[in-house]
Amino acid sequence: MNDSEPSLKGVTVMARKYQYFYYRIYDDKEQFNYIKSGFTERKIYSMLKRYERKHQEYRNEDFLDFLKQYDPRAEIITVFNISY
Repeated sequence: MNDSEPSLKGVTVMARKYQYFYYRIYDDKEQFNYIKSGFTERKIYSMLKRYERKHQEYRNEDFLDFLKQYDPRAEIITVFNISY
């Protein structure tokens, strides 16, 4: 390190911990999916109510697009069965 570079001595860098929650959801077409989100169950229900005010039909993909406006890390995940 030379004198022109800033010193990081004594500087603590903290990464933000991000907690995920996983939900099973069914839509009006009885499509079953899992969603991963940083939102709590209470917040997800609140978002569902907001979504339902603007949509006549409930589809998982559409809800996820709506949810991503507020939680960009939300995603539909695929779960596979493993047997042994």
